[in-house]
Parts: sequence; structure tokens; C-alpha cells
Amino acid sequence: MNPLKCIGAAFVLAFTCNAQNDLTPQLYETYGNYRESSLDKRRIKYDQIQPLIDKVRNDSKYVVKKVGESIEGRDLTLITIGEGDTDIFLWSQMHGDEPTATMAIFDIFNFLDSDDFKEEKQIILSNLKLHFLPMVNPDGAEVYQRRNALGIDINRDALRLQSPEGQVLKKVRDSVDAAFGFNLHDQSRYYNAERTPKPATISYLATAYNYEKDINEIRANAMKVIVYMNDIIQKYAPGQVGRYSDDFEPRAFGDNIAKWGTSLILIESGGYVNDREKQEIRKLNYVSILSALYTIATESYKQIPIEAYEKIPRNDRNLFDLKIENATYELIGKDYIIDLGINRQEIDLAGHNDFYYKSIIVDQGDLSTYYGYETFDATGYKIVPSKMYKGHDINTDQMPIQELLSKGYGHVEVEFPKNRGFIFINDAPINLWPKNKDFDEFILKPGSDSTFFLEKGGEITHAVINGFLLDLSKPLNQQGFGNALIYR
Repeated sequence: MNPLKCIGAAFVLAFTCNAQNDLTPQLYETYGNYRESSLDKRRIKYDQIQPLIDKVRNDSKYVVKKVGESIEGRDLTLITIGEGDTDIFLWSQMHGDEPTATMAIFDIFNFLDSDDFKEEKQIILSNLKLHFLPMVNPDGAEVYQRRNALGIDINRDALRLQSPEGQVLKKVRDSVDAAFGFNLHDQSRYYNAERTPKPATISYLATAYNYEKDINEIRANAMKVIVYMNDIIQKYAPGQVGRYSDDFEPRAFGDNIAKWGTSLILIESGGYVNDREKQEIRKLNYVSILSALYTIATESYKQIPIEAYEKIPRNDRNLFDLKIENATYELIGKDYIIDLGINRQEIDLAGHNDFYYKSIIVDQGDLSTYYGYETFDATGYKIVPSKMYKGHDINTDQMPIQELLSKGYGHVEVEFPKNRGFIFINDAPINLWPKNKDFDEFILKPGSDSTFFLEKGGEITHAVINGFLLDLSKPLNQQGFGNALIYR
């Protein structure tokens, strides 16, 4: 028996070896030493990762090979390291707007290139051969969209194989014939761990290979590794792990790769408080993947009972960015008590390097089974429509904004040319409205803009400006505001 394997009932109950107990906290604590600093925001592009691929290309530990091109002619590159007999295939960003794991992969390369953790890396690289295919959809990444340049979802092209990116993924899978595959994605930040207010920061899935969701040895092995990863991530994001739906999708790559004989592990990166750019979640990917590779290399995962997999909470999608509870809303002379669920939609700016927020009311009514990243109990508060303030210069730096907000003005009329749509210019927490444009009547309904006020005892105490809640008794510049809108 491999002496590195865990033995004994105590280790089975703990789901890990002592060495792994020592390793994973060190991975988390030392992460800053290996984080690839050139990738510091989600909207990463093909050109940003090419110098990083060139760096590993010049390192003799790696084999770097062009394995195809995207529709628009961007190279798809397979990066291989390790001398072991067990092949592992990891691919990221087959959806262009799901880049968290791509960043983590380059962090992992920095870890493997370092002089630290020599013993642990020796165990991984002598037992495993790792094959990385980062940024499967570089054309989608260029414009930060899910689909490729053909307009199709690559993850629904495993059968027809019309996309060159899908053809490459299938070709690599067939040539590598990996024991384990890591299908690395991002999911909506509005998923929560089942029946809890906590976001599903990381969700896992041992992908089904048929409609019956049968469990063979191949799928069971994926479940065991996931149980181990869940145990690790619970230390750093307690209660924030979900289990992705295992409904079989016959067109999907993950489901087919599991059918073709690879233990398929799906990792979905969701939301985390105050981590819109997913840098903490990227760190959790790094720790999760390296820990999984270590347990596969030592084969300690084999001791883990699969029953623990079903205990991981399922994903729900019951989160809002802002939830306002028990607010009073007057309509046609009568008061009603309602909850509001508000989401801050991201609208890409030109170049797809950054974004602005355009927030909307997603739902209203009884939202008692829903949660918010931010929740405000508005019991005793009345919803008050925003008013228009007229006669001020467009220079928001000179506006008495706190005073205007305290009087219920959420919009300021200014002079600029009209055209339809929204643009982001305004960091100040007040919306700008073009002169001579009709100011729409305030109607609270799903799909509408989210600017209004909360009043208590006849005094306006809070403003909701473009979906951001502001306590007017506190300095505005200390409240984490995103942006207001400029209507044109």
C-alpha cells in the first residue's frame, strides 16, 4: 500500500490525511505569494494571458502545445506538467464571461514554479500528469459574453461539435483520456446555499452521465473528491458551498465526459460579500483545486464515504443584492406592506474592460423565502417617490447632494443633448436627468428603476439611488456606493 495513503477509521471520519490537514491552511495563508498580479479583474482578455503562457513555455517543466484556434483565430493552448501515471484534465472559461478559474490556473502555475512546498509538489507531480486548457472561449472573453463568436454555447456542443473550440475540447479529452476532469465555471452571484441566506460561493457537482443519475465507480470517485474539497472550503467560507443541479444534459461536455469514462468535477464560482471582482473566490478555487490534486495524488480520497456528498446543500437562487423588508407602499390611497428585491445589473462599458450598474426591482411582494447580500428591515418606513431638482449646473462636485437627498431629490435636471439609453458617468449618488425630458411617474413594479426614498415619522431617513441603500444620517462617501445613472 502507498504509505502516503490515509489509513484507519479516524482518518476516514476526518476525510483527510494529517499531511493534507497541514497543507491546505498553508495554501490559503501563503496565497498572496503566488497570486498572478497581472490578472486583477474579471474581464481578462486573451492578450493578457499570452505573456503568462510564454513564461511557462520557456520553463522546461512544462510542455506547451497549440491544440487549435477559436473562430476568430486565437490560439487554444494545452499546458502539461507532471510525470505521473494518472492524467488530470482541467479547462476553464468555455463561457467567455466566466473567468475566475482562469485566474486561479495562472496562480497555480506560479505555485508550481516556486521553491516552496517541495515535498507536496513532488507528490503531486510524480503521481499525476496535469493538463490545463485555460480560456477555451477567448473570443467570448474578448467581449465578456457567455457564447462564442458563432453565438453558440460551447457547453451545449459536445455532440454536434460545430464549434472549433468544442472540437479542441473533445480532441484533448480523447487524447488525454484523463482519470479526473475539472470543468471550471462561474455561476450567478444570486445562488445561495439551500434555505440559507449565504451565497453559494463555490458549488460542486459530480456530473451525471445518464438521465437516471446512476452512480458508478467513476462518478463515485468524483463525489469523494468533492466531499474532500467541501470540507476544505468550509473552513474559509463556512456555509457557502452548494451542490449544483445534477440533471443530465445530453449535449453538455461535462455530462458526456463523465459518460466517456472521466470522473468529472464541476466547480462553479458564485458570489461572495464585497467581492464583485471575485478575487477571494479565485483564492478559494486555487486552494480547492490544489487540495483536490493532492488527495488524488495520495489516493486518500478513496477512503471517503460518498454518503457525505448528499449532505452538501443544493443550490437555490433566492438572493438579491438588496432586499428591503416590510416597507409601506401607498397605492390609490391605500397602504400595503411589501418586500422589494433589487439586483444591480452590470452593463459593460465600451471595450468590455469595465462596467457600470443599472439596478432594477426584480421582485416585490412577500419575499420571506428570499435573502439579500444586504437586507434592510423597513418596518414602519414608507416608500416615497424621488423628486426632480431643477436649476443646477451639471457639475456634481458642486451640488449639495446630502442636502438634496434629505429633501427627497433623487434626480437633478441638467442640460445636455437627448438620446435614448443610459451611460455611466456619475459617481455621485444622485441621478442626472435631461432638461425638457418628461419625468416619468413613479410606479413600483418589477423591471422598474430602483431610485426612491424611505420615510419614517415624516422624515426622509434613507435613499435608494440606483439600487444602493444610503443612510442619510451618515457620510455618503463611507457607504460603498457604486454609481448613479445619467439619463439621456
